[in-house]
Amino acid sequence: MNISKFLLDNIYIVAVAVISGGMLVWPMLKRGAGGPSIDTLQATLLMNQQNATVIDVREQTEFEAGHILNSRNIPLSQVEARAGEVKKNKNLPVIVYCASGVKSAAAVAALKKSGYEQVFNLAGGIAAWRQAGLPTEK
Repeated sequence: MNISKFLLDNIYIVAVAVISGGMLVWPMLKRGAGGPSIDTLQATLLMNQQNATVIDVREQTEFEAGHILNSRNIPLSQVEARAGEVKKNKNLPVIVYCASGVKSAAAVAALKKSGYEQVFNLAGGIAAWRQAGLPTEK
């Protein structure tokens, strides 16, 4: 009885605590939905040591304005249909990125669904890549 009286007497404080807790947990749940994210250092290591394929899921005009070296452009709307073009060996790593790392999570999920085992989302997208001072090409 004391707990229910406390909750009723302090309903606003309880509501704020529940909402703020949910706001803390939501990004972790959202991040895991698309698959694992990697930072720019991990991405360069995968590219250099394991010959990872890099896929840019932005639109063609954005890709032409500047992209990660040796990356291929498959717009997000075409990822499921063109999944077979990504890599013949589905056991090798694939890195997917967009402008900020949000939309590419959907592409990661689609590629995993198509049978690719090591698909990673570049956290922060090309914005993080540029901020780290890593090279791009046009």
